[in-house]
Amino acid sequence: MVKIINQQLRFANSLAVRAILTALPLVIRLAAKRDASVRKILARGDCTIQFRTRDSRVSRHLVFGGGGVKGYSGQTPQPDVEMVFRNAATALQMLSPTPDYSVVIDLLKNFKVVASGSDKWTVWFGRLMNAVSHVGTQYGVACADGTVRFTTVTNGGPLFVYVKDDKIVRVTPIDLSEQDAASWQLMARGKSFTPRRQSTVSPHALSIKSLVYSEKRILTPLRRVDFNPASSDRNTQNRGISEYVPISWDEALDIVASEIKRMKQTYGPGAIASAHSAHHQWGNLNYWVSAMLRFNNLVGVTRMGFSPVSWEGWYWGAMHHYGNSLRTGCPGYYGTLEDCLQNAELVVFWSSDPESTSGVYGGSEGTQRRQWARELGIEFVHIDPHYNKTAQLFGGKWIPIRPGTDAALAQAIMHEWIVNGTYDTQYVEERTVGFAEWKDHLLGVSDGVAKTPEWQESETGVLAKDVRSLAALWAKKRTYLGAGGQGAGLGGACRAANGAQWTRCMVQMMAMQGWGKPGVNFGNLQYSTPVDMNFYFPGYADGGISGDLVNSASAVHNYTRMPHILTMNTVKQVISRQHFPEAILKGSCSGYLWDGTSAENQFIPYEYPMTGYSPVHMLYRYGGSSLGTIMESGQLIDAYRHPSLEFVVSQSIWLENEVKFADIILPACTALERFDISEVANCAGYIPHNQSVLNHRMVVMQHKCIEPLGESKSDYQIFSDILTRLGLGAFYTEGGCDDLTWCKRIFNSSDLPGSISWKQFLKKGYYVIPPEPESSGVSRVEMRWFAEGRTKDTPDPSALPSQYSGDFGSGLTTQSGKFEFVPNSLQRTGEFDQDRPAINKYIPSWEGLATGDASAYPLQLITSHPPYSFHTFGDAKGGGVDDLEDHRITVNGYAYWVVRLNPSDALSRGIRHHDLVRVFNGRASVICAVDVNETVMFGVAKAFESSASYDPVQTGFGLIDRGGCLNLLTSGRRISKTSDGIAPNSCLVQVERFEYTHEEVRNER
Repeated sequence: MVKIINQQLRFANSLAVRAILTALPLVIRLAAKRDASVRKILARGDCTIQFRTRDSRVSRHLVFGGGGVKGYSGQTPQPDVEMVFRNAATALQMLSPTPDYSVVIDLLKNFKVVASGSDKWTVWFGRLMNAVSHVGTQYGVACADGTVRFTTVTNGGPLFVYVKDDKIVRVTPIDLSEQDAASWQLMARGKSFTPRRQSTVSPHALSIKSLVYSEKRILTPLRRVDFNPASSDRNTQNRGISEYVPISWDEALDIVASEIKRMKQTYGPGAIASAHSAHHQWGNLNYWVSAMLRFNNLVGVTRMGFSPVSWEGWYWGAMHHYGNSLRTGCPGYYGTLEDCLQNAELVVFWSSDPESTSGVYGGSEGTQRRQWARELGIEFVHIDPHYNKTAQLFGGKWIPIRPGTDAALAQAIMHEWIVNGTYDTQYVEERTVGFAEWKDHLLGVSDGVAKTPEWQESETGVLAKDVRSLAALWAKKRTYLGAGGQGAGLGGACRAANGAQWTRCMVQMMAMQGWGKPGVNFGNLQYSTPVDMNFYFPGYADGGISGDLVNSASAVHNYTRMPHILTMNTVKQVISRQHFPEAILKGSCSGYLWDGTSAENQFIPYEYPMTGYSPVHMLYRYGGSSLGTIMESGQLIDAYRHPSLEFVVSQSIWLENEVKFADIILPACTALERFDISEVANCAGYIPHNQSVLNHRMVVMQHKCIEPLGESKSDYQIFSDILTRLGLGAFYTEGGCDDLTWCKRIFNSSDLPGSISWKQFLKKGYYVIPPEPESSGVSRVEMRWFAEGRTKDTPDPSALPSQYSGDFGSGLTTQSGKFEFVPNSLQRTGEFDQDRPAINKYIPSWEGLATGDASAYPLQLITSHPPYSFHTFGDAKGGGVDDLEDHRITVNGYAYWVVRLNPSDALSRGIRHHDLVRVFNGRASVICAVDVNETVMFGVAKAFESSASYDPVQTGFGLIDRGGCLNLLTSGRRISKTSDGIAPNSCLVQVERFEYTHEEVRNER
């Protein structure tokens, strides 16, 4: 009986498969009548696709050509592509209009379905069928003025995009409606607080329309005029000098694919390096951790590793005292907004300007929370060489301090607490170890030098009386410490030669005042809103479609929730991003990579080249422009021109900065010209629960608002086209999945389907995740559990179980389980790194006014994160940001980068407001426009990093950049022997008034 049933089932399955395959040509033709995108794909078809079961009982083939398709029964002897199914049941699973991808992946991985033949036509057919499945899909909302309202999200917030006749009309922040989830509410000191029902986005987000239509857009593939791939002489010395000529996509892709093959065959594994900007366009598909990482793994590349830049001191310093390695040594922010409003009396903003940095990836929503704090009478103090935007907006006491001396001020404050007995003695006794040794250091018992306010005065420029006043105020009031733009992390004083000393002091100070007790914590009111963190949606570092379980956070959630094929990079060679120029110019380099699993792993060195691997001879550069963001970036120019770097390809949107050093340029489209899906500020896998920077968690469908300009393509499409030429296109796209199909797969992997349908989400474009209900008891505060001697109760994914020396969740992840004033992890390294001793000694910066060549270069240059662009994104593309005088100043029709000088420094140099000046040292010269401003302390040149323009001009002083790449001036020296962090704020310069002739301007390059 069972045998008969199985036979009948097999017969029924065979009939069903025949019916599907027979109807398929008709379905395709009907879809082509309804949809132009299907017609466009179908018009390119000139192939035969054959389907059959392994026993050939079911077999049909489709013939495509002339923009049409015909179906035939039986087999053809030489199909372009043949898809063989194990049996009819397997065929039904694969041909389902709504396939279960966990089943599909199993069928592919275990060869139950085998596709053979042309990779090109396999991918083409898959894209055709995906396009057919999208027919009738509607997205966007029609408006009364004839526009269609789409949605997108940048790394500065979510936007409505209004389009008419395939042209962007305007963009606006997303205002929430009554249909969206309610906002949260907090009670503090008898008052009720609830956020505005709107998104407040960053300036670079609002400039996105102008960036799409920028005159610097790359709209066709380009080849450097004197680059000939068939010649052994690649004229590498002319990179950045030569012009470009347009070429076809076929020629460009053929050259890139051919060079990839040549590198692997000529030199072997490791010959190809892949580099990316730290922050490309937002998305879960087209972002580097997703599409590019999958591409890299299939090609096999030397990986460009990066250290936690902007968090240097926290990673290399603070974590040794208390753990939190997976957060790069920064504390979390759970419950701190409510705790601060309810209990704090003072907020100290130390090298912290959240009004400029907006947290990370968020807009300016934290401004309202700081307004609440002032309304409640909470005092503000600002310690910074610059009376920054946060200080200007909210007021409070400003304590100007010489750059790079912050650790000295901190130690003097702690000295006062000890002398006056104004620290939390019970907390220190019960929750910490090593305090006696630390106390001896501060009092001078161990080295004969007491760290008094007078001791620090000559270093910091802060008067001893002000130190005593601040120490007394801090000890008297329950104090929140905002250290860096994020409140604990994100730039500031941690990006200096002694940045690790400063961050170590920050956590030591908090431990002395009872870190975790009511009103005593880290934060600047930029984070910690009571949004629901249990609702799952993948963040950009969760791996996307990469399938990489090693170099992304995919293994935590994403890989198990969105079935997709695993990928792995078999090349283990790696170069730290900041050491790439050294690797090329010297042929070798070494350093220490970021490994957040434990503090001890940061002492594991790497060497390049790695035994058994080839040195790098090709660079695949993806997005961004690093001449404005990496240290001593003139060395990167030399590396690009080195003859050993035989081929450079750049995949970019705009012709800017280092893109001009490529041999082949591939034009990528903007986020408004392709589909993607993401959540605002969700960088899970990089910064856990970063969405608490927002007032409302918001998942956004990144609509394809307009067709790609010119011949530009999505990053995913470009990678797919290259890999198809290498026979890997079907593997990369998993049978031809297009970007919208991947977006749906990502949507289905999240918690969204339980709240909104794919159809509704695609049309509306966003979903607001409701906040935690008031009855959920979410008032768990960061470190409160530790202060009260309880098991950890915050929803923080760190630390890993093996990091606990006692019971899991009990105590900190230090050797003692307590806060360590003298870290065991650093004691075990002995004197191996004298700039990072176990006792947190104050060591003057190796390039500061007390230690550098101050007679020749008497100004300390500070280049902090820019307030208007996001690194280089938004800058120097003719966009709206460039029109802001606080960002660039236009002189004689040219928009110059801005440097700020104190009036005394300007007067002594004969410099007037908005003059052009030459900012220079022994490394380079950069022309800027000067803003003479009393908000900058004497002896400091204040600017921002991340110019996207590199525009060299030949002058009497030699070649000078007038684009604003101030990192040409900074030192590439690491912050200590074993701390591979950058130190842009340890940089001495001179500034002088500058004039150059029009003849010099014409003789650029």
